[in-house]
Amino acid sequence: MEKHNTCPMPDSNPATEDIKELLKSVRTIAVVGLSDNPEKDSYRVARYLIEKGYNVIPVNPGKKEILGRTCYPDLSSIPEKIDIVDIFRPVEAIPPIVDEAINVGAKVIWMQKGLAHPESAEKARNAGLKVIQSTCIKMEHSKIFGGDAGITFNLQ
Repeated sequence: MEKHNTCPMPDSNPATEDIKELLKSVRTIAVVGLSDNPEKDSYRVARYLIEKGYNVIPVNPGKKEILGRTCYPDLSSIPEKIDIVDIFRPVEAIPPIVDEAINVGAKVIWMQKGLAHPESAEKARNAGLKVIQSTCIKMEHSKIFGGDAGITFNLQ
């Protein structure tokens, strides 16, 4: 297996009740690695979150707009407060994203299904952020609040 397709298992995640409270209390979610391809998981997850009333901010340096929203090259370029940084990038990209999330004052690091990075998770927790690893925010939201998860993952 190639290095970029492997990642460690998450060391821990908050309890379902804590995730429920978190999802009820946040409004702004920066999706790092958001694709403009409707077939990609990141696109479907972001669209779902928008439909559920969240303020989704695309982060992709190669795009100007995704899902009708201004796209930013990185977290530092976003002109508003970020609650959750939802990561759709390879495992090796996680450490600098977590560093940037800490620097911009995000509240939560959310590593999507198949992604975990224990060292970055520990660093984020030590900086006061909540961390969720290898878990789909759309699937969690749907499970907790009801709704169509309707997503399958292509973790290539």
